[in-house]
Amino acid sequence: MVDSFPYEVPEEYRSMPLLKGRAAVDMKVKVKDNPNLEECVFHIVLDGYNAPVTAGNFVDLVQRHFYDGMEIQRADGFVVQTGDPEGPAEGFIDPSTEKTRTIPLEIMVDGEKAPVYGSTLEELGLYKAQTKLPFNAFGTMAMARDEFENNSASSQVFWLLKESELTPSNANILDGR
Repeated sequence: MVDSFPYEVPEEYRSMPLLKGRAAVDMKVKVKDNPNLEECVFHIVLDGYNAPVTAGNFVDLVQRHFYDGMEIQRADGFVVQTGDPEGPAEGFIDPSTEKTRTIPLEIMVDGEKAPVYGSTLEELGLYKAQTKLPFNAFGTMAMARDEFENNSASSQVFWLLKESELTPSNANILDGR
């Protein structure tokens, strides 16, 4: 059992939904353009110890039923992605602010006591650093973001479809980004 959360989330993110621990959720999604499968359920284990803002955002959206009835929007052999709402919005519009909620890039580096926020490992000069949550397992889930905007994640999530032998930790295009 954990007595307390091991670090403080930076002040600018403390008002966001946070998950300080682990949680499991089942997410049912519709599958389009597949005559053999109409829907599927993803059993997702979220790690709020290593990514409390990212995991908290996802749990909040699940609890709000944001993803209910949403279709898979991308399935290209590299990733499966969903979470882009219908209409002009490109993410979750927070009803309290009427603006798109965005969350920072959040990376827990192996050996560090707290995640880094808002910067890629490349930008920090940590090219060889190992992450606590590497993209080296089939089904690894993360928040999608604009390629050159580190703090642009909102509601879109994706699951990696590559095997670990092909995408070893610290040797792929996703770790630390």
